[in-house]
Amino acid sequence: MAKASLKLSNGTHVEIDGTVDEVHKLLTLYSQGKSIPAQTGLPKAGRKRSGKQTPGRTRSKQEDAPNEDGVDLTEIVHQIKDGDQADEIADHILDKVSLVNRVLLPLYIVHEHMGNKSGLTSGEISKITTDLGVRVSQPNASSYLSGSAKRYVIGDKVRRKGEPVRYKLSRKGLQYVKSVLKGTKDEE
Repeated sequence: MAKASLKLSNGTHVEIDGTVDEVHKLLTLYSQGKSIPAQTGLPKAGRKRSGKQTPGRTRSKQEDAPNEDGVDLTEIVHQIKDGDQADEIADHILDKVSLVNRVLLPLYIVHEHMGNKSGLTSGEISKITTDLGVRVSQPNASSYLSGSAKRYVIGDKVRRKGEPVRYKLSRKGLQYVKSVLKGTKDEE
């Protein structure tokens, strides 16, 4: 099985998995500036695919794509990993077992470094924690936001099944996360 990846002129990264001949054919077609013929059976760029990835198929993704309210999830991950408070965050949140603190961390970064301009959904929090290597699944993030972390967040609407709620950190939540980062508050 051969693999290749390339970056299109519009910034889209394309990863190709397939036989050596299939990968070579696609790379040859792309390098010559030709479009991929419809009979190859490959999905068009940008089309969403669900399910298991099959050999010979391409998968494209947009990097640095902001959420619908303009918050860049990649920038949040960057702030956590490389920001001014990266050491404190690693020591007091990422290296500990508290899921509440891991769920509240992206909301704290949005509040402190992005002007609190938008809330985050449980799915976005899950994506961020996965990129950080301390995965909190979307159902767990949702459960914590409506349970243990409820006193630290504010939702933009009443929670209903199938409708995403955007959460922001409350004033009490901000104080809590700051105390965790200072090491004065134990994780819950």
